[in-house]
Amino acid sequence: MLKFLAKGLLRDRSRSLFPIMIIATGVIFTVLMYSWMMGFVTMFIRENARFDTGHVKIITRAYNDLIDQKPYDLGLMNVNEKIEILSSEYPEMQWQPRIYFGGLLDLPDEEGETLSQGEVIGFGVDILSDSFEKDLLNLEEALSNGNLPTKQGEILISSEVADKLGININDKVTIIGSTIHGSMAMNNFTVCGMVRFGVQAMDRGAVIVDISDVRSFLDMEDSASEILGFLPEYKELPTFEIADVFNAKYNDENDEFSDIMLPLRKQGNMDFMLNSMNQRLNIFVFVFIFIMSLVLWNSGLMNGIRRYGEIGVRLAIGESKGHIYRSLILESILVGIAATVIGTAIGLAFSYLLQYKGFDMGSLMRDANFIMGSTMNAQVTPASYYIGFIPGVFASVIGAIFSGIGIYKRNTTQLFKELET
Repeated sequence: MLKFLAKGLLRDRSRSLFPIMIIATGVIFTVLMYSWMMGFVTMFIRENARFDTGHVKIITRAYNDLIDQKPYDLGLMNVNEKIEILSSEYPEMQWQPRIYFGGLLDLPDEEGETLSQGEVIGFGVDILSDSFEKDLLNLEEALSNGNLPTKQGEILISSEVADKLGININDKVTIIGSTIHGSMAMNNFTVCGMVRFGVQAMDRGAVIVDISDVRSFLDMEDSASEILGFLPEYKELPTFEIADVFNAKYNDENDEFSDIMLPLRKQGNMDFMLNSMNQRLNIFVFVFIFIMSLVLWNSGLMNGIRRYGEIGVRLAIGESKGHIYRSLILESILVGIAATVIGTAIGLAFSYLLQYKGFDMGSLMRDANFIMGSTMNAQVTPASYYIGFIPGVFASVIGAIFSGIGIYKRNTTQLFKELET
């Protein structure tokens, strides 16, 4: 019977072409929208991990209590030894120390008088050695002008800060801050390059200096604000397992300067943000699939109704209503599967294109107060390959069922009267 129906659909394309086009279009939008939303969540995790949370983060308990202030005077001590131990205990991970500090960036004239001045957020990262920080922060790609630091005393500043303060390459600037002991600290740097990360929280006021310069400047020898740990690929469960093992060994609730490891999800409001995103993603996908199902159900219903003439002929030659009903359902399954396969293939093609090319949403993210890239990319997941079957096949079959019920409940005489009109 299936072979017979398939041949009929191929022979009479008016029965299959229009429904396939409608269903495939709905499936394309379903796959594309799902992949787009997954890309949003993936990018949120990736950008926060790169610039703030890591996959896991090691800090002191005292630092954690005031973490929003980034109090580097409550940071980690003996950092080099700790990284050696971490590399030995967790060889699959990479560990990077960072120092976050705030201060004033001062641009002086030739006589030392201030030309312009502005607040900045400083990042002390390991960029002069062979660490993977340059790759992690995509510094080569983010560089909009000049060069990366090659020696101590050089600084990268965001392009927005440079434009706002009138800073050019090779200008001498001064950062004014305070040491971990509370005394004033001032250090001169040469601007070697300007960066644009496409993350508004960074581009609004970031400066990047090698961590050795920051340690000398802030009197933080062998210290760091935080140590960030990165898995080869982020997976939530391993980060919790690693943190549990570490905290059982090193965290002492009676010592405010003991070390504590936090997985990404347990930092700041990340748990709330990710839960909210996942809930909104699920609601959005459900509503979108529901709407597409209604559209495709209506298409299936109309397809069944416009075939009343064919059904009347089949009844006239003695075919039973039950057999007609079953054939309508089987046809809808074949049409739904064919359309879904086509729609999924096209939807995946567009999703992969957006995964690699992305879409610039910088104007919409300009006032964002959280870390989020300005270029939105789709993210193809295993679910992207089958999510379209829900509205595609299901809605097509449901439409055929309801149209078939209308036929099945009518007696033959009534159907003929409807066909005559």
